[in-house]
Amino acid sequence: MTSNWTGITPPTLDDITDLARQAIDLLPAEYAAAARAVALRVEDFPADEMLDELDLQDPFELTGLYEGIPLTEKSVMDQPHRPDAIWLFRRPILDEWAQRGDETLGHLVAHVYLHELAHHFGWSDEDIARIAPWTYED
Repeated sequence: MTSNWTGITPPTLDDITDLARQAIDLLPAEYAAAARAVALRVEDFPADEMLDELDLQDPFELTGLYEGIPLTEKSVMDQPHRPDAIWLFRRPILDEWAQRGDETLGHLVAHVYLHELAHHFGWSDEDIARIAPWTYED
């Protein structure tokens, strides 16, 4: 992935959204179309309820979250309460990016996004490497 952050100001919520959408555009067409059907939400931090549900104390521990029922577990009998969504958390992502210092922001956002998308599709790490090999490139 070639997206690198070079701006003077910190990336905004919209910038992180744009980087995630670039990752979607790099997926094979059949997966990209399905990925676009999953809501993408970007916030600075996870909500306290999310942290409580995951038994996390530090909001910097969570860079992304899939919220929904994986396709491998869905039934036509399921009554959706809300749309499936992938949450990306800007501040924890930026913190990890700054600490690592060894990859572009676009690559890190894509990696977090695709990891959460894998929960939706029921993909393994091997599936991600096969479907989106650029996520494992340096």
